[in-house]
Amino acid sequence: MIVFLAILGILGVSASGPIMAATAAPALAIAFWRTALGAATMAVPVALGQRSQLAKLRWVDYKWGVAAAVALALHFACFITAIKLTSVAAATALVCLQAAWIAIFQLLGGTRQPRPVVAGLGLAMAGVVVVTGFDLGLSAEALAGDALALAGGALAGLYTMAGARARKTMSTGIYAMLCYGICAVVLLVMCRLFNQSLVDFPPQAWIGIAAVTLVAQIMGHTIFNHLLATISPLVVSMMILLEIPGAAILAAVFLGETLPGGTYAGLALIMAGLGVVVLRQGRSQLARRKPDAG
Repeated sequence: MIVFLAILGILGVSASGPIMAATAAPALAIAFWRTALGAATMAVPVALGQRSQLAKLRWVDYKWGVAAAVALALHFACFITAIKLTSVAAATALVCLQAAWIAIFQLLGGTRQPRPVVAGLGLAMAGVVVVTGFDLGLSAEALAGDALALAGGALAGLYTMAGARARKTMSTGIYAMLCYGICAVVLLVMCRLFNQSLVDFPPQAWIGIAAVTLVAQIMGHTIFNHLLATISPLVVSMMILLEIPGAAILAAVFLGETLPGGTYAGLALIMAGLGVVVLRQGRSQLARRKPDAG
C-alpha cells in the first residue's frame, strides 16, 4: 500500500508544473483555487470523524500550522509565477532544492554540517549555476523565473520545517485542512493586492485548476504529508527528488518543451547534490537516535 501511495504522490507532484504552465489563469489565482479547493476537500473527513481532535488543539499547535501555511502561500506564488517565465524542468529542479535550503538554514542556526553535506550543497549549487547560465542566454525573463524558483525552494524548506513541527500534534487531515485553508486566505489577500482576477478565466483554465487540485494538491501534497507519519522523512525526501525528471518528461511529452543540452547536465548535478545531502543527513539522524553503547 505504501509503494502504491508513493507512486501516486510522485506522479501528482511531477504533474504539478506542467498542468499549471498550461493553465491560462493568473499565477496567484491558480494557487488560491488549488489550496481553497484542497482545504474544502480535506474538511469533509475532519468534520466526519476528527472534530474532537480539532477541539483539543492549543495555540502553540496552530502557531506552527500558520507559519507553514504562510510559507506555502509564498512558495506557490513564486513557483507558479516561475513556470510561467522559465521552463517547467528548470523551475521544478530549482524549487526541489528545498532539502539543500533546510541544510543551509540549519547551518545558519548553528548546526554544523558534515563535509559530505557541504560537498552535496556545492554540487547542487553548481547545477543551479549551469541551469541559470543557459537561461541567461535565453532571456532575462527566464532568468527572473529561475530566481523566483530559487526563492520558492527556500520557502518550501521553511514550509517543511514548520509543517514537521505542526504534524507532531495534528493528524494528516487536520493539518492539511488548516494549512491549505490559511494558505488560501493569504493568497486571496495577495490576489486582491496585485489585482489578479479570481474568476475571469476561459473554461479550459477551470479544467486545469481542477486537475492541479486533484492531482497535485490532494494526490501529491496530501499523500506525502500522510507518508511522513508512516515512513522516514529521508525516504520521502528521496521520493520527492523524482519530481525533477518526472516534470521534465511530462513537460516534454505534453507541452513539447525542449531544453538546451547543457540544462539537462545542470538538472543532473542538482539531483546528484541533493541526493548526497539527503542521504548524509539521514545517516546523521539515525546516528543521533541510536542509544549510547553500554
